[in-house]
Amino acid sequence: MKLSICLLVVISIFFLGCNKSKFVIENGSIARTIEIIDGKLQTTVIKNKVAGKVIHPQNNLEFQLQISQGTDLEGTDVFLNSQNFSVKKVLVDKPQKLSFLLSNKSHKLEVEVVYELNANDNFMNKYLNIRSEKPVTLERIDVESIALEDIEQPYQMKQITAWGPAEWRPGLGQPLYTKHSATFWGTEFPASYNFVKDQTAYCGYLWGKEIKNSEVYTSYKSVFGVGDDPEFIQDTFFKYIDQKRIRPLRLQVQYNSWFDFWNRVDKDKFAVSVEKVNKELNTERGVPPFSAFVIDDGWQNANMDWSQKVWQVNEERFDPNFETSFNNVKKAKSKLGLWLSPGCNFGARPAVPLMRKKGLEALDQYMSLAGPRYMQLLEDRMLGLTTQGVTYFKLDGLFGHLNRREFDFNGAAYGVPTMKQLDTKGFKPADGRLNDPIYDELKTYYLVAGSERLMKIFEKMHKVNPDIYIVISNGAYLSPWWLMYIDAVWMINAGDAANGSNRTQELVYRDGVYYDTWVNEKTQFPINSVFNHEPKKTQTGETRQQFSEYLWMNLSRGTGFVELYIKTEKLSEADWDVMAEGLKWTHKVFPYFKFSRMHGGNPKNNEVYGYAGWNETGGYASFHNPSGLEQIYTLELNRALGVVGDIGTYKVSSPLQNASDLQGKSFSAGSQIKIMLHPGEVKILEFKKQ
Repeated sequence: MKLSICLLVVISIFFLGCNKSKFVIENGSIARTIEIIDGKLQTTVIKNKVAGKVIHPQNNLEFQLQISQGTDLEGTDVFLNSQNFSVKKVLVDKPQKLSFLLSNKSHKLEVEVVYELNANDNFMNKYLNIRSEKPVTLERIDVESIALEDIEQPYQMKQITAWGPAEWRPGLGQPLYTKHSATFWGTEFPASYNFVKDQTAYCGYLWGKEIKNSEVYTSYKSVFGVGDDPEFIQDTFFKYIDQKRIRPLRLQVQYNSWFDFWNRVDKDKFAVSVEKVNKELNTERGVPPFSAFVIDDGWQNANMDWSQKVWQVNEERFDPNFETSFNNVKKAKSKLGLWLSPGCNFGARPAVPLMRKKGLEALDQYMSLAGPRYMQLLEDRMLGLTTQGVTYFKLDGLFGHLNRREFDFNGAAYGVPTMKQLDTKGFKPADGRLNDPIYDELKTYYLVAGSERLMKIFEKMHKVNPDIYIVISNGAYLSPWWLMYIDAVWMINAGDAANGSNRTQELVYRDGVYYDTWVNEKTQFPINSVFNHEPKKTQTGETRQQFSEYLWMNLSRGTGFVELYIKTEKLSEADWDVMAEGLKWTHKVFPYFKFSRMHGGNPKNNEVYGYAGWNETGGYASFHNPSGLEQIYTLELNRALGVVGDIGTYKVSSPLQNASDLQGKSFSAGSQIKIMLHPGEVKILEFKKQ
């Protein structure tokens, strides 16, 4: 898809009489007309110049605020929108920025509405500066509150649960799309909740905190963008996310100690694995140096006092400054990575009661991610480790894990919004009663507060090391706007190791979760930034073909985060050969991963499925037949598969040995290819544009 872009932002001003004036902010892709009518601000026209669409909002609102005297004071809520404010001043302070100062005298509030547009972007931002002459609680801030005939909310799930296996789908930080005019809408904040009600898009978030007299609160930015075709607006949105992410998408290949040693890792065991993996894969078989070698759960001493310094090293296992481990990974031309749990889950739980005794903000089994004392200690430690040279962090157990979450709803003393009117006295942080949606607002306030605090830490870590790689794992949630702060997110509702008695069943388990997440639930998150706990290789004995097909199918999912979970000393020479070939293939095709996607049917229904990724030079496609019967699958080289452009001829090759009938053949864009697959078979095709 090509966007028509004019490298110029124009702000036009028209005076249409004493009670009406019009302002247009636009570039070659997008235009927004904002009018002042009888002193009130409203958007009257939006133009998608890429698709040639003109959109007329069905309401006259620019934003909505829910204010109160406190989240715990029932009956004090007031909803205000732009029609409750009068325009005081208009300011054009630079070509790409337009702002309006609004006032509400009865509530003694001022809101500055700011629009921003860069010359070469196909999206526009908007934010609010809110000032009150008296203390007021901002419960929810909708930066956009716009009615559009074709607006839709693709992701509908909302499971903010304390208990439930694989039932953690908070629905936070998901975008909205339009079905005919090819636009996307949302809030650039992972914990936002963007939804549609009565054909009106509400792009905003719960916040629940008080601003003081004359204090100015700046909201997170909303965004709306345009594409050329509503059928492919997700692709347009993912290109925008790729532009906004804090660090470019990159291939992160690494070893993790977990399957080798579980929580019994120490510096000597780790050193042996580093040397072995480096020798077998990098030195002898030519795999490029790993991005990191990672020490998983077990390096910390959780049985000592963490009230002054958290995440202290178990000095019986590792040097206090990881000196030996740093030296060993340096010999392998790599970097050191660490596992760590911000909420003190898993192997850090013994430290929680000790910190509680010292007055730190503990919940039940975990620590509060909104607790100021604990989170400051966590920030100090993570920045210290980053400064020390740790370049990768696996942050496990944020708000909980696969089956259990905890919520801080008693943190009023340190700024966490509370709602005593819900009568949660006697509730535990992971109380099963919290699964009831009537507590969703209360739970979301904690998720917002904890996410904001983590975001601040991540921003500081980036300043220390702009090349750091951060993964958020158990207890995270799949918002694409997390990528403005970190690099990859756990797929949230899958086990560490794929279930199954053979490779076909393992693939079906994991790929079934992919299908549920991206196809059935319509999660708007790029597959290229998913952490999926694979590939794994814990024993030898399977044939070269079995391991190859499993490995390539796994790698073809198109995530840039490849972490090996292996039993290093159990692998044969043939196993190392296959693994090396697979990793070298991943390096080769990684440029195609940027817009990787799933295609085909449901793995759990024994339907053929696969993954594909493309760019201007070519692409790849994988296929798996999970059934016990031979199947023929038809692949069409079209835009739905990710093929770039309507013309071009592609020559086929394969890294595996089971596609000789297609090897060397050429196909034009738009053509169909028949793929025959034996029971359980995996095939991989590469396409090179001629």
